[in-house]
Amino acid sequence: MKLIKAIIRPLTLEKVKTALQDMGIDEIMVEETMVSQRVNNGFKKGETLLYRGAEYVADFMTKMDVEIIVADGLVDNVVATIRKIVRMDQKGDCKICILPLIEAL
Repeated sequence: MKLIKAIIRPLTLEKVKTALQDMGIDEIMVEETMVSQRVNNGFKKGETLLYRGAEYVADFMTKMDVEIIVADGLVDNVVATIRKIVRMDQKGDCKICILPLIEAL
């Protein structure tokens, strides 16, 4: 078994979820996460956030962390599906990690 971890843009989450459900993968874990972005070298500047009534510009962008546990035979299909949906031609579109999973209870 493998754990596939994909950090994607929030706008692509619903498309990824629907495509995975069409493949027969019903259980995915999704968590909102903040990813560090470089500010000066052509990257977007961080979002304006509100904390205790004060606005500040963060050097972090909101992303969605999607985790999927799949059998070894499905890894290539799942990764290809995610890559097709999130485009992966621009910086920050997606990062995909595939980790070995020894045991899932």
